[in-house]
Amino acid sequence: MSTQAAPDDARLASLLRAYLAAEYRWQREGDWHDISIGLPAPGLDLAYPRASSFGLVSAWNPSSIERSTAENRDADQALCEALDATGYQYLPAFSSARNRSWREPGWLVMDMDAAGYDALSRRFGQLGALWWPAGAPVRLRMDARRPPELDDDDRFVDWLVE
Repeated sequence: MSTQAAPDDARLASLLRAYLAAEYRWQREGDWHDISIGLPAPGLDLAYPRASSFGLVSAWNPSSIERSTAENRDADQALCEALDATGYQYLPAFSSARNRSWREPGWLVMDMDAAGYDALSRRFGQLGALWWPAGAPVRLRMDARRPPELDDDDRFVDWLVE
């Protein structure tokens, strides 16, 4: 679990912009498929028609503070063990900057409800993670309060802290 302090409003706004601009992908049978915040993910809906929801979670770099590769791999292993214990199906996924200046491996989890997903994401210190009901637009869930002066378009963002 992360013990990092919440970022200040300026950093939070900057991270929000980075998360909204990032590329997200999931893998099936060796092929990578796009996920876009604000749009449905029809490839997932077609490939997994019985899934009720999807979420992309990572254990890398809690609170978007860079850690060593070894620390990140250990955290990823712990996340895999936690996912195995849930019994939910999950697939390889990743998040990255469009210019590939950063890339974080993660996992696309199916059928976990929002509360369970938020608890898992919070357990691994993630400030932002994707979760959405099947057939609906992808949403960014931010484990923070919305900065009062935020001017960015955040209609596909769920702010989890009041």
